[in-house]
Amino acid sequence: MSANSSTMSQLLWQGPVCVGWKRDLEGAVYHLANCFLLLGFMGGSGVYGCFYLFGFLGTGYVCCVMWGWFDACGLDIILWSVLLAAACLLQLGYLIDRLRRNTLPEEFDALYKTLCLPLQVPLQAYKEIVRCCEERVLTLATEQTYAVEGETPINRLSLLLSGRVRVSQDGQFLHYIFPHQFMDSPEWESLQPSEEGVFQVTLTAETPCSYISWPRKSLHLLLTKERYISHLFSALLGYDISEKLYALNDKLFAKFGLRFDIRLPSLYHVLGPAASDTGPESEKEDEEAREPAMPTSAQQTPPCSPLAAATGPPAPPSRARMSRPDSGVLETHDFPSHFPQSGFPGKLATGRGS
Repeated sequence: MSANSSTMSQLLWQGPVCVGWKRDLEGAVYHLANCFLLLGFMGGSGVYGCFYLFGFLGTGYVCCVMWGWFDACGLDIILWSVLLAAACLLQLGYLIDRLRRNTLPEEFDALYKTLCLPLQVPLQAYKEIVRCCEERVLTLATEQTYAVEGETPINRLSLLLSGRVRVSQDGQFLHYIFPHQFMDSPEWESLQPSEEGVFQVTLTAETPCSYISWPRKSLHLLLTKERYISHLFSALLGYDISEKLYALNDKLFAKFGLRFDIRLPSLYHVLGPAASDTGPESEKEDEEAREPAMPTSAQQTPPCSPLAAATGPPAPPSRARMSRPDSGVLETHDFPSHFPQSGFPGKLATGRGS
């Protein structure tokens, strides 16, 4: 123990052990190796930071191998440098393979940044969703139909990536489907996993379109297995269906131009006029109500009697039965529903005020 302490004290307090220093410096390869090592140790974190780190370190150790072979002529220097350079090269190979496995096609990468990244969806969960659709991007030409009402079975769920799709029923336009919207979310929600059905609307591409599609059975298996993905699809489908409902909201209005809100299905009882029971008399009052009021100066006043002058001005004429514009029935234009099996009727019933 005393011998070890004396050796340490000799190294620390009795000056350098070297008898003589070399007068000439090492070659340029040695200094180049140290420059690469210095740059390598300045790398940051993350995948690309590791690329920077091991790239410069590997280059520096290769230079050390060259220095040990040509200038130092030391076998130990060569062996250690070869070992460290090989470790850096193996680490670089692992990083390249990791990036290759994590890289998504361009369309799926854009979809993740637009739809899933704002919701902070983990990339691993998104990859499970992409694998379920086999990473295939399908296309539709202009005026090509995705589904025909009464014919196409509901056996998949599709999401539009680009283009615009027109939704119609019996030749009547309903609404559009735009990029990053589901093409058949109402049909998906209208059926249980064990049920079968067909489309009751026609979906036609108005422009060249691209979309991804999940087979119904495969997606149901994924949603059953992954609870997080099931909640994610529930939120996305619910939002998508609400957007389609708002698009259909503009199709509902009364004859006299009153907008009708589908979120308040009993609103027409409040906005609708009272029912007319007198026939021609009611129609006459409606016409009088629609006529513009004459200026006050042009209206004729009845002669004022002395008794009336003494008691005050005459009372205005009674208009207790002032009826509302148009007829007594609030009607809406017929509009085919995009939700035939989800509890949304194809035609709203007309209502009469109480």
